[in-house]
Amino acid sequence: MSIRIPSLVGPIVEAALSPHPVDRYLELFDPMLTWRDLRGKVVAVHRPTDRSVRIVLRPTRQWKGHQAGQYVQLSTVIDGVRHVRCYSPANAAGSPAGDIELTITAHDDGFVSKHLRDHAHVGMVVGLSQATGEFTLPAQRPGSAVFISGGSGITPVLSMARTLVAENHPGPITFVHYARTPADVAYRGELTALASAYPAIDLRLHYTRGDGDGHFSGEHLDDVDGLDDAHLFVCGPPALMDAVNDHYDTTGMTQPLHSEAFVLASPIAVDPDAPVDGELTFLNSGRSATNDGRTILDQAESAGLSPESGCRMGICFSCTAIKKSGCTRNVLTGETDTEADKRIQLCINAPVGDVEIEV
Repeated sequence: MSIRIPSLVGPIVEAALSPHPVDRYLELFDPMLTWRDLRGKVVAVHRPTDRSVRIVLRPTRQWKGHQAGQYVQLSTVIDGVRHVRCYSPANAAGSPAGDIELTITAHDDGFVSKHLRDHAHVGMVVGLSQATGEFTLPAQRPGSAVFISGGSGITPVLSMARTLVAENHPGPITFVHYARTPADVAYRGELTALASAYPAIDLRLHYTRGDGDGHFSGEHLDDVDGLDDAHLFVCGPPALMDAVNDHYDTTGMTQPLHSEAFVLASPIAVDPDAPVDGELTFLNSGRSATNDGRTILDQAESAGLSPESGCRMGICFSCTAIKKSGCTRNVLTGETDTEADKRIQLCINAPVGDVEIEV
């Protein structure tokens, strides 16, 4: 369900309902009833492997669609804390009216991915961002395309392959995927069916454990139809990315290599007793300030910004934003947090060193 509020009425309504945004009140009736917030309701759930869950989301009216290869930020509340992670839609490039298909692999240290694998259910509502990212098909489609993926990196390149198929792409398409075992390929059935239905698709699955033929090797691209004129698209763990890049450089391939890595950033080592320093960068507004130790909300206001806020005690949850990188300290508990792509409360968190925040 969605609600439409005339442009002149909106600011008046928000002012009347201050200190909380309109959506905080609307969600009491229906979490999918929104004015500004983009959300998605889970309309289908499938668990294709022991380590993954596939969810289909029906977004609210704010959804603008996605380009193949882009990602969205999904937010969900776990034990009262909102967490944000980035996932790439696996379906073909979608219109604003389309559903969103996400397949999420639960990694050993994946707090949110394991929660979604275990608890995602039809009717569940999650927060979403608009699709973003530069890892996309070029507007001028390549004559030949080779997609190389490993593990959870399969989703953006599968979206690209599906998009080319939907567009009746006339050239050859090669899909090379690496997984531990056949049971770890979340889209094995779909890929096999796609290759059977479209003879122009050359599917090559490789397994790194058991009787598989190991990690990427240039030999795995032998006899690829149209390789000399192909654009390469690769997404996966660092070892795969490095191997493909080395092969690309040593063979002198001239067509573009498009890549995106799916890897967690290394933890930041922080001394909580260190002197206050660093730069606080407000990404959405393009402003920055020298960290003075105060909360992010106070420093944002001093920088001339006006983020939403309802209190300064951490109880209303209206002044939240996504921390893209850096370490913050909760001024109430003293706890530090270095997790990236996480929604935090501006009124009770202060930067420790350099911090980038979506404000």
